[in-house]
Amino acid sequence: MIFTLKPDVLGWPRRIICLTAETTEIAFALGAGDRIVGVSGYSVRPPEARQKEKVAAFTSVRMDKIRALQPDLILGFSDLQKDILRDLVGEGFNVFVTNQRTLSEVGEAMLAIGRLLGAADKAEQICREFFAELDQLAQSCHCEPEGRSNPAFEKQDRVVGRRPPRDDGHKKPRVYFEEWDDPLISGISWVSELIEKLGGEDVFKEKASGKVARQRTVSPEDVIRANPDIMIASWCGKKVQFEKIKSRPGWEKISAVRNNRLYEIKSTDILQPGLSLMHGARQMAAIFRGEAESLKTVDGICQSS
Repeated sequence: MIFTLKPDVLGWPRRIICLTAETTEIAFALGAGDRIVGVSGYSVRPPEARQKEKVAAFTSVRMDKIRALQPDLILGFSDLQKDILRDLVGEGFNVFVTNQRTLSEVGEAMLAIGRLLGAADKAEQICREFFAELDQLAQSCHCEPEGRSNPAFEKQDRVVGRRPPRDDGHKKPRVYFEEWDDPLISGISWVSELIEKLGGEDVFKEKASGKVARQRTVSPEDVIRANPDIMIASWCGKKVQFEKIKSRPGWEKISAVRNNRLYEIKSTDILQPGLSLMHGARQMAAIFRGEAESLKTVDGICQSS
């Protein structure tokens, strides 16, 4: 985390800019929506966020708009924003950026932003509710003992989703998550943890800890050898093309392709490490329970036809 905030002895930040969808959603959930003066163009949750001034894409900002808005705090996320964050600090703005990669760190980001905005109690509440719902989803998949996860509060359980093997004879589905199609990029830590927590087995779990995308690349042959039962794709804002996936040489041998267990979860639901992850977790749980067909028109799941 980069922290250059100079405390305001007269009160908490009153004019906040959120450079990403994650920070926007967290700040609104903390009750600070009326203090937000600018957001990323990718911010869609909650709906009220769309009414705020758009000042940024993900790796670019409108410095003229930011100067005019005179924020006393700018919230960002990811090392991918390092260049614009450097420029903002150089302009004299107070900047706080998180770089969460795991579910535990997602919770810690919520708590940290809550403390900055003077809403520590509310942050603890939404954090506890977030992890409690994850526990409930896991229980619905018959794979997680009650009360196992709340890593933002339980430091000793840093790796969410690690649990004793099931003893009911149920075979965990082997899951390949594809974050990008060229080159093929497998799932980041928080995605891998959700797969494992909700009863699946991430076929590229050993790559999930890679903090940058190039550390998580896989070859088409790697996927063929892994032979996943389920494939979930989320191409960073680009619509998944199932026919393109099916036509990859040799992929007709893969169980997920052969049995048409190919799914898309929108990147806004699974690749933004904040409260929106719950949307993706619900969809993933439905896929693992075999309920994706009944829910896809309700909660955004798209399945290959």
